[in-house]
Amino acid sequence: MTAVDGPADLADRVLGGWLGRIAGNMLGKPVEQGEVWTRERIDRWLRRADALPLTDYLPEPADEEDALLLRPEWRDCVRGRVHGSCRDDDVDYAILGLDLLETHGFGFSTEQVGDLWLSRLPYLQTFTAERAAYRNLTAGLKPPLTATYDNPYQEWIGALIRADVHGWTSPGLPRRAASLARRDAVLSHTGNGVYGAMFAAALISAAFVAPTVRHALDEALAVVPPGSRLARTVRRVAALHATRMSWEDTLATMTRETAGLGWIHTVPNVAVLTAGLLYGDGDFTRTLALTVRGGLDTDSNGATAGSVAGVLTGASAIPPQWTQPLQDTVRSAVFGFDGARISELARRTVRLAEGHSPPGEAPPTQGPGGAPPSTVPP
Repeated sequence: MTAVDGPADLADRVLGGWLGRIAGNMLGKPVEQGEVWTRERIDRWLRRADALPLTDYLPEPADEEDALLLRPEWRDCVRGRVHGSCRDDDVDYAILGLDLLETHGFGFSTEQVGDLWLSRLPYLQTFTAERAAYRNLTAGLKPPLTATYDNPYQEWIGALIRADVHGWTSPGLPRRAASLARRDAVLSHTGNGVYGAMFAAALISAAFVAPTVRHALDEALAVVPPGSRLARTVRRVAALHATRMSWEDTLATMTRETAGLGWIHTVPNVAVLTAGLLYGDGDFTRTLALTVRGGLDTDSNGATAGSVAGVLTGASAIPPQWTQPLQDTVRSAVFGFDGARISELARRTVRLAEGHSPPGEAPPTQGPGGAPPSTVPP
């Protein structure tokens, strides 16, 4: 399928994005500690549990040592124990982004993103660059100083995980999605941190109409500076994949080439994400499994991979072992959204995607080739 085939298909794809994001987040959450849960250690656990190839949520830990090293939420995230989603910032920001667009429309400002954080998001549920920006907001700083003052996390993955809603609401308009994501991202990030958000939003937008994952990745690459380290990393993974190098060897190569950046930095995580998408080749389960098995920021990468794969396949094609345990329910720290129905969040997202914006907001227009008439700022 190479295009959105009417309102029902759009709704199915958007719901697929929400379900994929939440399922991928849940899959990766127990092992979200990249310096401990390396790719090799994750696979060792799965082999002991006879869970390779991975086709469902993670199994219960094989021994007490593993259990002590997992994130404390693991008891609500492993197979047989999932009853609705766990709360996590990777999902909170998708919800907050939806609230942003419903409240302020597609013309929102970066300052309005910050105001919404202060009114809707508890400070202690922010981390790294977002916490630094939140603190700067409370001190009276304005963007772009909120991103640069006393913030050593400017190129970490936080802005990327906030980008999905901009892709879901701009189906087939990757440059428009990237522009929206950039306006959000500069509250807390710079450089490759911002490019990661633009890349993710464009990737998800392109997935609505792209015939293959590789086509979607190429569309997403077009919105970020070609000389940036993020763009060079994505191209490198794609080149290794094209040589038929194995997934394991590709990730080993990228681990060496991105050494020293840390497990929450955007660039090495985009390498894991790109490899998961390419070697997953449009298969929802394989994409989630390979991405999370790739290590680093496992819940964030799993969430973004799930969002892309869910948009590509649509909710109706996601295997039930991923969706049924979620019970159409999401936990969230965003005020007013805890216990929300996933289907209702998707319905509200579709309304925005169809151009039903707040009063006075016009639906997006397209230029040649489906691109918006404006360009993305550098």
